[in-house]
Amino acid sequence: MSAQSAGERVNVPRAEFTIPRVDRPLELEDFLKGSLPEAWTTDFRQRDPGDGNPVSQRTAAYLAHDDRSLYVVFVCHDDPAKVRARIARREDTDGDDAVVVYLDTFRDRERAYMFMTNPLGVQLDGIFTEGQDEDLSFDAVWQSEGRLTADGYVVRIVIPFRSLRFPRASTQTWGIALGRIIRRNSEEAYWPHLTKRVKGFVPQFNVVQGLPNISPGRNVQFNPYTMFARARFLDEDAADIRSAGDQRVGVDAKLVVRDALTLDATINPDFSQVETDDPQVTVNERFEVFFPEKRPFFIENSGYFQTPVNLFFSRRIVDPGAGLRLSGKAGRWALGAIAINDRAPVEREDVPELLAGRRAGVAALRAQRELGEESTIGLLATDRELDRSFARMLALDSRLKLGKNWAFSGQLMRSETRELNHAAGVSGFGAFAALEREGRHLDYKGSYVHFDPQFSVPLGFVERVGIRQLEQEVQHKWRPKGRAVLAYGPTASVTYVWDPDGRQLDRELAAEFQVELVGETDVKLKRAEAFELFDGVPFRPDETKASLKTEWLKWLAFDGSYKWGGAVNHDPAHGLAPFLGRAAEAEFGITLRATSRLWVGQTFIHSRLNTRAGSPVLTERLWRSKINYQVSRFLSLRAIVDYRAEFGDTTLADIADKKRWSADVLMTYLVNPGTALQVGYTDQYENLALIAGSVERSRLSEIVRALGALGATANPVHLGDNLFDVAEERLDYDLYVLKNKSDLAMSVAADLYSAGAALLNPYPVSAMLRDRIVTFRVLRAAEVPVPETFVASHISQLLPALDRGPLIVKPYRRPWRWGIEVVRDAAELAALGPIEEPVFAQRYH
Repeated sequence: MSAQSAGERVNVPRAEFTIPRVDRPLELEDFLKGSLPEAWTTDFRQRDPGDGNPVSQRTAAYLAHDDRSLYVVFVCHDDPAKVRARIARREDTDGDDAVVVYLDTFRDRERAYMFMTNPLGVQLDGIFTEGQDEDLSFDAVWQSEGRLTADGYVVRIVIPFRSLRFPRASTQTWGIALGRIIRRNSEEAYWPHLTKRVKGFVPQFNVVQGLPNISPGRNVQFNPYTMFARARFLDEDAADIRSAGDQRVGVDAKLVVRDALTLDATINPDFSQVETDDPQVTVNERFEVFFPEKRPFFIENSGYFQTPVNLFFSRRIVDPGAGLRLSGKAGRWALGAIAINDRAPVEREDVPELLAGRRAGVAALRAQRELGEESTIGLLATDRELDRSFARMLALDSRLKLGKNWAFSGQLMRSETRELNHAAGVSGFGAFAALEREGRHLDYKGSYVHFDPQFSVPLGFVERVGIRQLEQEVQHKWRPKGRAVLAYGPTASVTYVWDPDGRQLDRELAAEFQVELVGETDVKLKRAEAFELFDGVPFRPDETKASLKTEWLKWLAFDGSYKWGGAVNHDPAHGLAPFLGRAAEAEFGITLRATSRLWVGQTFIHSRLNTRAGSPVLTERLWRSKINYQVSRFLSLRAIVDYRAEFGDTTLADIADKKRWSADVLMTYLVNPGTALQVGYTDQYENLALIAGSVERSRLSEIVRALGALGATANPVHLGDNLFDVAEERLDYDLYVLKNKSDLAMSVAADLYSAGAALLNPYPVSAMLRDRIVTFRVLRAAEVPVPETFVASHISQLLPALDRGPLIVKPYRRPWRWGIEVVRDAAELAALGPIEEPVFAQRYH
């Protein structure tokens, strides 16, 4: 089959474009044989690497519409042996050639729908917003098909109007852009020409008019789901293996309001498609590590809630139960609103009785107004309410286009928070300003941020508060006319951080040189020297980094980096001051596309910190192997094996040896974004050496048999596995042994004790040992040396005790989600977040 080039004709460019109306849909077969109809355009121009040059491989596009859909057909000429295309899962098209349709249906020059496919019709869709990253969470129902031919490939795209949002009007005025991506040439070409010589992507789209009397129609969707799971896991309190089941039923609903707004409702959101987090180094990190949101309900249309400072980070909502979301356009307004509850406060074991039956309520409201053609002003309000506590945020932001290349963005923020059982609230202020320039050769970005010490963002992601920070970065690229080297040039940056009193906390001066080569290949070399004030001690860390990323070969992709230099030990052992050591980190990722249906990915990260003399301090290793086999466009099999290890010298670092293996296998049958069947299996092992020493059921069985050989009868009771009839509880055994200190086990032990049963470890003693305050009194009365011990009703009450040195904050009864923490100052104390009452702390020096 061949896509005929004879007869390709293009309309003469004109000021206004009209998409022709057809009585029957454009079909792929129409473009695989015989002469071709008149092309909408063949005038594709490069954006990269040769800005303005004609596309390197002849490309024609054909557009038409009827009452229901928009039709786009691409005829792409190329050597079929060089075309990069795989039969892959939806949205898994990295490394493939592609064609793309952008639609600015409100002609606001700010947002555009993106519909992209590879040469075999595998889909990728999203929303592009000026000043933000592409939002690939948007999922629509549309059709695509593609076929390789003797001289390239042909792709057909059908976009139903019911999958779009646009103004209710008799005729439409949209912005449109068509594109082609050729990976081996690192090439992007578009009609119209979308140059990098001016700032802005969507504002450069061509205008199409017409599309009379179209509408999304009555668009109501209900997506019910069911989930069944069965698991075996280690109960750490009981040192035993348990089994448990889980069944969930939920529904997602969607309603289109006046063609332009979308109302989403959910009960028990479906998170079954969530991937595990990508590997990241977390040991010896000074600030919280960012893990992006991956849950479908929250990432869909998340761009409506984005502001220059990340004030709404939906991952803070741990276990949502039911919620509503409204998003879309109303005239020159972009609107987003969400209200949802969080069941985590009552499902965590550390929640006190006063929160029983409670839910945290979370809400966010976002409104953004267009100013002129390419500027906006917006408002964001967020709130989290739990019992008598709250966390509220109000922010005003703006983005202003300043000429062809410059843009300014700014944000003012005010927070109001009140903790549980704390009468007074605390308010804080924040501000952000940035100036950016984008061009073909010169890019610049400067920003300034200010956060009060009292500024608090429990629903956002802000690494640190109580700072003023200034950043400057400038990049210059030379673009030679040769075919191998596409661009090269330096980047220089400087960062300064001060506390509110003007004392310098951090400084970094960095320089980087980058070379961009054909075949999606980048080579970078970076050098940075810094100043860091940590725990009141000044340090001068440094870093050198080399990295290489390439997709030169059709079947292989590589991304690797190695960095080394001086780094601060932020988690020294107890009684040891922080010190400057020698750090190194290697990160490598390889993707092997073995066939058009099978690919294998490997990721390896090794991070270590040594003393300057070379003695090991701490090490973290991460390994991920991922295999994906695409049986068809709809059916896929995926397997992931993860390994993580943390270990170090406990005399130098506050670290515990940890090892974890996990395997995850998943079969997915994905008809479209709203219809899928998934079957998965996960197996995870952690700290095998510790588990091997636990009293597992196999060891417990051996004990029962040994006692039987001695003439004794032993009967293990595994509470929680099955229904336990209290009335049938036997009281005639000579001796009972309490091996589990869960609430259920302690209640049964109390019942046995009150009935006069003999317990090897009596209930009163076991109950006393669960209470750290009582345990402290007993040990002190027995003249056992004990550390300084403090108890408070609220975490902020520990602040005066920090004046005499660091504190070890511990769980009062059970482990928290993050365990025991060392707190050195007010910022670290505030970072702990809500803690069960009472708060228990000790000082060991």
